[in-house]
Amino acid sequence: MDESKNLRFGRRCRSALKRTASHFGARADGEDRGPTRAPVCGSGGGWHPESRVVQISVMMARSLKIHRTSSVRRWATFMLPGLFGVLSTAVSAQELVPAAYAPAPVGINLVTFAGVYSNGDVSFDPSLPVEDASARISAWSAGYGRTFGFIGRAANVTVLAPYVVGDLEAVYIGEQTSVDRSGLADAVLRFGVNLFGVPAMDREAFGSYRPGTLIGASLLVRVPTGEYDPTKLINIGANRWGFKPEVGVAHMFGKWALDAYLGGWFFSDNSDFYGGQTRTQDPILSTQAHVRYFVSREFWASLDGNFWHGGKTKVEGVTNDDLQRNSRVGLTVAWQVAPQHGLRLVASRGAFTRVGGDFTSLGVSYSYTWM
Repeated sequence: MDESKNLRFGRRCRSALKRTASHFGARADGEDRGPTRAPVCGSGGGWHPESRVVQISVMMARSLKIHRTSSVRRWATFMLPGLFGVLSTAVSAQELVPAAYAPAPVGINLVTFAGVYSNGDVSFDPSLPVEDASARISAWSAGYGRTFGFIGRAANVTVLAPYVVGDLEAVYIGEQTSVDRSGLADAVLRFGVNLFGVPAMDREAFGSYRPGTLIGASLLVRVPTGEYDPTKLINIGANRWGFKPEVGVAHMFGKWALDAYLGGWFFSDNSDFYGGQTRTQDPILSTQAHVRYFVSREFWASLDGNFWHGGKTKVEGVTNDDLQRNSRVGLTVAWQVAPQHGLRLVASRGAFTRVGGDFTSLGVSYSYTWM
């Protein structure tokens, strides 16, 4: 009687383990698939507890390895577009940053090194005797970002330190002139938080996360740390604070993702403008839209567009005719070379411009992530 029960149990045991093993693409004995049966139950039908523990441990190890690899690839694929883009993009009303609110697990660190070359028209304060200005500018930056939980929601903070080298040509008081500038530009800080769709998750929980519609918010601060000399017409730093609150919505479906942002730049006064004057600037409304397509888990591309309006300036209370109403279009290509390494190529140009913004930019950036 007992022997009959053992035989039935043995058959059920072998059948169950074979089904489980096939789910992981291997036999229950831990080898590649083949005709040999799993040596979990004894040849006489009796149950061997030690063998069963060993085989289940093998399958659990395989399962954890598969889950870990999938999790790493997933957070690298979805997280890098957000922090990577913010860290590698010049910060102004003209920025184009796809996937700025992409989800990510908590506890991720990211460093980025980026370079952007721009060539085109430059706008000056209309109160200055400068006309027909054009520039060739190379901007290099290093940034750091980290994700964490904030009131139960996914959040991140980033800091960016740029260095600029520029060559400008213009007509100054009726004469053609040129000037070179190089030095540190204004540092940038950004805090972003998800409002809907992405709770704070560790890497394991994020491995099974399926993004849908996301809503996020951010505050970007430009700190006046760049080089500035009030006796010079052309400066790298702005000698004022800049603040940009923004709300973003992203929707992911299949291999596609749509992003839309609405924000505004607000500026403090520059009380030490050229010649010791005070310069003020109205807020600038800024919008962005992006269409992303994931060619694979490691490679995606985005069509980008933006529009900004506002920013009239005053010098000593006199209003200038420099209202900005401009738009840019661009293309972004991102490649996740390895789970911790990413590359990004960007290109953009002015679509239509009223004051400034009529230039072409090409950029490349590299990022490294770790926990």
